[in-house]
Amino acid sequence: MSLSKANVSPATLTRNRVKCSPGSGICVTCLDGCPGLCEVGRSAIRGRENLYPQPFGQVTAGSEKDYPNDFSYFNIQGTCVGAVGVEADSDKATFPAVDVTTEFGAKHKIKLRFPVFTGAVGSTEIGRIHWEGMAIGAAISGILVVAGENICGMDMEAQFKNGKVVRSPEMERRVKTFQKWYEGYGGIIVQANVEDTRLGVPEYVIEKLGVEIFELKWGQGAKDIGGEVKIPDLKKALELKKRNYIVLPDPADPVIQKAFNNGAFNEFERHSRLGMVEEEGFYKTVDHLRKVGAKYVTLKTGAYRPADLARAVKFASEARIDLLTIDGAGGGTGMSPWRMMNEWGVPTVQLECLLYDYLKRLDAKGKFIPDCAIAGGLSLEDHIFKAVALGSPYVKAVCMGRSVMTAAMVGNTQVNLLKKKMEKDIEKDGEITHHFDEVSHLVKKGDWVNLEDIFITSPKLKEKYGKDFKLIPPGAIGVYTYIDRLTQGLQQLMAGTRKFALRYITREDICALTREAAEMSGITYVMDADREEVDKILG
Repeated sequence: MSLSKANVSPATLTRNRVKCSPGSGICVTCLDGCPGLCEVGRSAIRGRENLYPQPFGQVTAGSEKDYPNDFSYFNIQGTCVGAVGVEADSDKATFPAVDVTTEFGAKHKIKLRFPVFTGAVGSTEIGRIHWEGMAIGAAISGILVVAGENICGMDMEAQFKNGKVVRSPEMERRVKTFQKWYEGYGGIIVQANVEDTRLGVPEYVIEKLGVEIFELKWGQGAKDIGGEVKIPDLKKALELKKRNYIVLPDPADPVIQKAFNNGAFNEFERHSRLGMVEEEGFYKTVDHLRKVGAKYVTLKTGAYRPADLARAVKFASEARIDLLTIDGAGGGTGMSPWRMMNEWGVPTVQLECLLYDYLKRLDAKGKFIPDCAIAGGLSLEDHIFKAVALGSPYVKAVCMGRSVMTAAMVGNTQVNLLKKKMEKDIEKDGEITHHFDEVSHLVKKGDWVNLEDIFITSPKLKEKYGKDFKLIPPGAIGVYTYIDRLTQGLQQLMAGTRKFALRYITREDICALTREAAEMSGITYVMDADREEVDKILG
């Protein structure tokens, strides 16, 4: 197993001068006179700034550790016989006929056109910038988008009364952006952590903004502490401390203020507090959310130790929540300490295997089984298939954080590159006329150079939305196009297994490629698969 090196990483912009010592990651010969290229060296100069992936606030980051027995240790089982969910007819059992919709919920069902939802897009700057792309992209794709923690608390325009939020323009923007494009599939989930709960965010978004799905959050697979953001403004740092956040270093300290103003450092850190899970308190919170109007209550928990996963499963069952999302180590975020992302928590596949075992035990006792979703380093259609199969019949969807954000970022970037290219062309040729509207259309000598030259799904969206097509931001088209690719990819994989609806996928549709993976998961080792049927065929 290849481990993440302890002292260098592209995430922290660090490297070795010569070959490193395998254990420490320090150069075999550490040279007096080296300016400090490695993690230790840079930490001697900038200290705690080097805890996080760089440039902080402009990147998402995922673990570089090569965990054992990941999803690549399992393969999808294809067959040339029959069809499940459609007539076994070559003219009818085609891959476009595969139904990839899903639904979840205890009493009322939320339907998704595709079994994916975004990771939480919270108070980070990169999340704020790309919210429109992700939210509108999710709405027109028929999936869920998640508004993460601390949005109200970080909103400098937010208004508070008696310590509770009464208005947050940024949260309003987040919610209304999705609601404007909502087409009956998917939805918007709002999360809460300790600070959000204290500030009254659940009551505000449910009662004032009409949010129907509210998520309690115990943690995520990238970290087991509260989220961090960087604050480059002293005034904002002071306001956040006033709002009861942990802000480091202390912006109220005159010595710190002087050092900041003199340029000794250029940003503060805002941290959230650790949540303290308690069983009866959890049930009371769920009841409270329902009483104030939440139609659906969900729980997101991270890659904690197995006992905490058991707590999540039991509490979710007893409270009869609508969705339990389990986030394994290795997934991506823009806020986590880098070493924590690599070296803490239970990896996604192992966590899902434990989840399946715990759910099966409750199922055998006749307990309520909540619908579940898996998160943690998933990005493509085979990941979706394997995650659903490994947790069948309990897993209904997967959460994709970094990949959906990537699609939104690339969509915006490509259009910006087109705009810059055409602006340069215009400067060189006075005969070229141009204009830019919301989607950077550009006229050049009577020929359109527009989104249809970039996004393969533009004609389809243009036909569907007509004049409103120009209101769809490029990031949203990027998300939609990415989901469109995943849809066909998953349909093809499912058709190959002859399963024509998501609900028909079972654990028998994958095989383990090693004995160790088989033992860990309970999935049949590839050399033992179909043994009884083989004996019948061969007599």
